[in-house]
Amino acid sequence: MLKIFKYIVLLILFLPFFSFAQMEKVIVEKYYISDANDATDTTGGRLKSGSTTYRIYIDLAKGSKLTKIYGDVNHALKFASTDTFFNNIADGQTFGKDFPKNRYSENTVALDSWITLGQTTRNSTKTYFGVLKDQDDDGSFVGGLNNDGGSAIIVSGLISNTDPLAGVPVTTKDGMDTIDIANLPASWGDYGFKDPVFLTDSTIFGSIFPGTTFISNDAGLQNSGVMGVNPDSNQILVAQLTTVGDLTFEINIEVLDSTGATVKYVANDSILLADENYSRYLTYPYTAVCGCPDAHYIDYLEDRDCDDMNLCQTLVVFGCLDSTACNYNPDANFNITELCCYPGYCADRNIAEVCPGSSSNRSIEIESLFPNPANEMLSIKVSKHSEELNLIIYNSYGIIVYNEVLAADILERQIELSKFENGLFIIHLSNTISSVSKTFLKN
Repeated sequence: MLKIFKYIVLLILFLPFFSFAQMEKVIVEKYYISDANDATDTTGGRLKSGSTTYRIYIDLAKGSKLTKIYGDVNHALKFASTDTFFNNIADGQTFGKDFPKNRYSENTVALDSWITLGQTTRNSTKTYFGVLKDQDDDGSFVGGLNNDGGSAIIVSGLISNTDPLAGVPVTTKDGMDTIDIANLPASWGDYGFKDPVFLTDSTIFGSIFPGTTFISNDAGLQNSGVMGVNPDSNQILVAQLTTVGDLTFEINIEVLDSTGATVKYVANDSILLADENYSRYLTYPYTAVCGCPDAHYIDYLEDRDCDDMNLCQTLVVFGCLDSTACNYNPDANFNITELCCYPGYCADRNIAEVCPGSSSNRSIEIESLFPNPANEMLSIKVSKHSEELNLIIYNSYGIIVYNEVLAADILERQIELSKFENGLFIIHLSNTISSVSKTFLKN
């Protein structure tokens, strides 16, 4: 029973400090910045010099799969710019999965605007997926000498600009690689982008009408589920967008977690259904949130963008906050029901030690345990006492792990914890007429 009690308590203690979110963040990569050579091409048409090609990646927890990007009645799918999005008029596609690999060598096709779930192109033997350029390790088949030079037949090839604002040149790393064949997605489906009869696309992902905004409450792209090229970092490409304007978006996604359960994440929390989770990262640009980085504080914020120790104000104090329990602790700020003791029930602990009597009958008190949780040192302050005190520390199995006698004039004691295992402990003080106990956590 003591072992069961230990595991229950430790689980409850640590649950607030671990994130079980499947979606970790969104990464917006500057993939390429076009130059005057790129603007000479008329085959692909309408590409402005200075346009930025952005790639949007969903960063998932290891083992999770992205299955859908969508807009519904409560959460619109939005992509917008202060200028028109570029779409290649010769060989552009609505969905990245539909590009034949050989088209990437033609004019400005590689800068087309599209959406996807990981997949960027294919040929008869290989299927390619998006990967951040700084994680790409298989070279490039895009731009420069891999390009046909467009309508102006630029000898050095188009898409060869090396503007440092776009990071690694695409001629060095094209941000595309293969994945394990066992992880190839299947069962592709889409709605809300193309005309269902003629299969034409008049949105910002098509080349029929130049546009600045896509917004839909009834659109989606889905498949059986896809992971990133690098399963550990697990970052999945969902869109490539080229514009000279300022980019904004709101994206909603469905994810399969490692157990096969579906989890939804949405960009707007004005209406949030029971099966939906809000993530500010799905809106771009989003307002960064700073928070307390120390889990020993009530103020700890796991989902934060930057650390601010000034926001760590109140240390966590574990205890029983049930005033009917004999070990009620009004100084606690984090209630653990399993710590509460009542006549006849104390989770197999010695109730005489945990609840030796009412505080009014005690001649000694533990005034503070600091810090709690503790790591290397624990400071114990006791009330004034007129005789020696026995100080005993029990682990959660009830085994004595520390024992000493405090002289009558000692009101504070520092205990070194390096030899203590992580876990819950009970500190017990007693003299000939009274005793008192409190708990602390070592981590």
